[in-house]
Amino acid sequence: MAIQTAAGVSPEKESFAALLDESLGSSDGLEGTVVKGTVISVDGDFALIDVGLKSEGRVALKEFAAPGQKSEIKAGDTVEVYLERMEDKNGEAMLSREKARREEAWIQLEKSFEATQKVTGIIFGRVKGGFTVDLNGAVAFLPGSQVDIRPVRDIGPLMGTPQPFQILKMDRRRGNIVVSRRAVLEESRAEARSELVASLKEGQVLNGVVKNITDYGAFVDLGGVDGLLHVTDIAWRRINHPSEALQIGQTVKVQVIRFNPETQRISLGMKQLEADPWEGVDAKYPVGTKFTGRVTNITDYGAFVELEPGIEGLVHVSEMSWTKKNVHPGKIVSTSQEVEVMVLDVDPVKRRISLGLKQTLANPWDEFAAKFPPETVVEGEVKNITEFGVFIGLPGDIDGMVHFSDLDWQRPGEEAVKDYKKGDIVKAKVLEVDVDKERISLGIKQLTEDTFAKATAPASSGSGSASSGGGVRKGSVVTGTVTKIEDNGVEVEVNGAIGFIRRADLSRDRSEQRPDRFAVGEKVDAKITNVDAKSRRMTLSIKAREIDEDKQVMAEFGSSDSGASLGDILGPALARGGDADDKK
Repeated sequence: MAIQTAAGVSPEKESFAALLDESLGSSDGLEGTVVKGTVISVDGDFALIDVGLKSEGRVALKEFAAPGQKSEIKAGDTVEVYLERMEDKNGEAMLSREKARREEAWIQLEKSFEATQKVTGIIFGRVKGGFTVDLNGAVAFLPGSQVDIRPVRDIGPLMGTPQPFQILKMDRRRGNIVVSRRAVLEESRAEARSELVASLKEGQVLNGVVKNITDYGAFVDLGGVDGLLHVTDIAWRRINHPSEALQIGQTVKVQVIRFNPETQRISLGMKQLEADPWEGVDAKYPVGTKFTGRVTNITDYGAFVELEPGIEGLVHVSEMSWTKKNVHPGKIVSTSQEVEVMVLDVDPVKRRISLGLKQTLANPWDEFAAKFPPETVVEGEVKNITEFGVFIGLPGDIDGMVHFSDLDWQRPGEEAVKDYKKGDIVKAKVLEVDVDKERISLGIKQLTEDTFAKATAPASSGSGSASSGGGVRKGSVVTGTVTKIEDNGVEVEVNGAIGFIRRADLSRDRSEQRPDRFAVGEKVDAKITNVDAKSRRMTLSIKAREIDEDKQVMAEFGSSDSGASLGDILGPALARGGDADDKK
């Protein structure tokens, strides 16, 4: 409050009053501002500072030093402090060096913010959602997303180190400052990107950092611009996933394979910096030679085998086993298994090698053919029964087939197959071995004699008797045994051959053409009217035999044209036949 001078006061007193008024009156506006002061003394952890007021103030020494460092202030030093109050309860001025620095910092930061200039700060703490930054006395907030262009797992190396920041937002009233380190990096990155793109060309070799890894490759940061390193261009050898060879943050040397200036797409390669192992591959792996390799990948259609780093061949599923045809490759080999393979074909242009696994093993069909030639009898288990034959397991883990037509001499295959079931142990005769087609034909009926062929073969003697075990032929009169009675006729056996007498051929007399008048096991005489070697059946006729006998009698004893009756002719013939029977 100013002191008013009274009238009649001396000029000297007037001058002193003016000076006192100037001094005390102006001090009212100093509170809340930064003032200069002189360090009078340093006592313990405090410094006594004179700022031109009626009393001095004390400031802790730690406010004059950086965090973790010792203060170097001493008596006589001039410092700037923040005047909070003219005097406290002890009559001393309340001073703060920290608030002075903060005020100074805010003034400077506001200027930098308006001019969009970068500021320097130190990350010193971690808070929810980000970090705290010391901007020369002012505390700012650094969001976690603004630390770097890429997510940073370990921020330790950045803490305590001066870093450039861009001020995103300031609120003096609330005391809030938000900064970004990422904005500074992106600006530098954009400049570097422009320079890099301008000088980029195919074939150029660069160093980069793996930025991201996907199923199909990895993105490499070349210093402001990203390039794609496809999984097939990482190495000459097979790589199922890029993570097998690369890690995020890893520094790699790459070559620019393709560059499109318009889209700025960059394709990179690592294997192009190494020698191509496919050069001269046909000389290293001639067809027909055997090598040992490692199974690297298994698919539905085969397995890939690595012969050397960068050189792989395919063992197709058809070349994996002699005997296991419809089995998934994973049940024959496993990943990382060491296997012996044979080179079947080499195509250096398409970079393909066809390999065979079964070719390194003995062919079981060759071995079977050598050990069991045709006509050899083998024994095995019934493995399967299909609509056309019976499959029998044979030595060497292979199967042979008995066709329905080779099951039985007499019965059709559909009927004969009912005698067999899976798991039965049966014998069969080797009929044919086709190594190329991997087929073995077997026969069960061939284990027994072909009675039809024997019966229909020419007679071994000149007697002409069909019952002598041969000579059953069309036109012969034979004696057969009834084996089956059916509605349309009867079945008979003649020397092991099956024949059939139709109903109409059972008798010349229509009243006698009844199958039920015969009994199974009964002997009958009939004439063979047809022999079918293909169906192995004969057709016989009692009626034809009777007609032939009548013709013979007529030929021997005359005819009705001479005036004799049929009774006159047959009477003597029958009597002669009776006499002959009596003689027997």
